[in-house]
Amino acid sequence: MFATAIIVFREVLEMAVVVGVILAAAEGAPGRGRWVGLGIAGGVLGASLVAAFAEKISDLASGMGQEYFNTAILGFAALLIGWTVVWMKSHGREMAAKLKATGKAVAAGEAPLHMLAVVVGLAVLREGAEAVLFVYGVILSDKEGPMAVVAGTALGLGGGAAVGFALYLGLLKVSARHLFGVTSTLLALLASGMAAQAAGYLVAAGALPGIIDPLWDSSWLLSNDAVMGRLLSVLVGYQDHPSALQVLTYAATLAAILGLAKRIEKTATVARA
Repeated sequence: MFATAIIVFREVLEMAVVVGVILAAAEGAPGRGRWVGLGIAGGVLGASLVAAFAEKISDLASGMGQEYFNTAILGFAALLIGWTVVWMKSHGREMAAKLKATGKAVAAGEAPLHMLAVVVGLAVLREGAEAVLFVYGVILSDKEGPMAVVAGTALGLGGGAAVGFALYLGLLKVSARHLFGVTSTLLALLASGMAAQAAGYLVAAGALPGIIDPLWDSSWLLSNDAVMGRLLSVLVGYQDHPSALQVLTYAATLAAILGLAKRIEKTATVARA
């Protein structure tokens, strides 16, 4: 039971953190719940399909199909989240003013709301597929009986969802004045971590050189397998033994997102003046 619970908790925690940050970033936007709900439903459906064809996926590209699949999912999600950060920088002041005036955010534009479904769907798809595959591996290994797997899955789902919800409530306590700055920073770090993870999958598949692999090993201090390590991995892209390519990818992605966001914000400020 505990093996399954830990596996499911880790994967659900990643989903919940992404969903929580996205929900807080779009707090008050009309249709937010609907788009996020559609994303979750689509991700669950996609994860189910991936799990059904797990063997064929893993056989692709000389057994590296799952790595390439994860790279595509992470890369696309990082791109969409990065664009959302840029959009928020140009519209954040507008949205914050409306929050203060009416108690609700009335989103200035619909494009990012459509992206909510895609970003959330990709997160649920990736983590859901991994959870199903890992649990399936536990079942095949005969380490846990059916009832233990069910109980562990329920425990992991509840725990991961609870931590994600707590993060969401914490973000909502941030004042409207600072909400968009906080969530923009979190989203930028989230996207950079995803890009670095994508690079890590390509290194593992042998498609790219790690340059120096690993660049450091801090697992003795905080392992990615620990709950806090897993949480930091999702939120800020922490890795206990990253390759140099992953670190460079992280830094380049973060610099690109923040640089473009600052430029767009400056342009929007000049236009309003």
